[in-house]
Amino acid sequence: MADTVYLKIEQNVLVREPSVVLKDVAKITSTNRPLLNKLKQMKVYQFHTPANQSRKKKQVEVFSVLKIIELIGQEFPNVDIENIGEKDFVLEYEPKQEPKWLLYLKTAILCVLIFFGSAFTIMTFNNDVGVGEVFADFYQQVMGTESSGFTVLEICYSIGLFLGIMIFFNHMGHKKITHDPTPIQVEMRTYEKDVDATFIENCGRKGTSNDVD
Repeated sequence: MADTVYLKIEQNVLVREPSVVLKDVAKITSTNRPLLNKLKQMKVYQFHTPANQSRKKKQVEVFSVLKIIELIGQEFPNVDIENIGEKDFVLEYEPKQEPKWLLYLKTAILCVLIFFGSAFTIMTFNNDVGVGEVFADFYQQVMGTESSGFTVLEICYSIGLFLGIMIFFNHMGHKKITHDPTPIQVEMRTYEKDVDATFIENCGRKGTSNDVD
């Protein structure tokens, strides 16, 4: 009786080593433990650094799950494969992470750009809609005196703007206000899925994906 192996692969898989084995790209399970251990160590792909490159760079390949099933069938012909994951997936090889100091530098530069860009956007918006004039007129009508430009209205508006941004983005430092994903996280995941789907589709049209004949 053939053993059944359940295979689950995500749409995007990141590996750090050029030699890729099955456990690097898929989650697999079976009641046959010895078979499962052999499957996990089965080699499925080997990334090669071009001779004209002095250092290893990021490489990307597109795979069909049929190719993985074919490779398993060649090594273990008496195994039934049940795929419960993606039909096609992107395999990314990134040799090693950037140095922490470089990552911190990029993060700092990005934070500075976002800070000044956001500040400029808020100032131009306030100037376009005339928030200063509205506050001045409102203050004069309520208090009966001319606004100095730095009153309780401006202070409350600034505090409210800050709190509104924090609540909307659901993030303050390393802590989140709720357990829900932030809007940025949702948008990033959507963007990543769209990029992977487009990459898979383009490789399929060009015939450059790793698929069965």
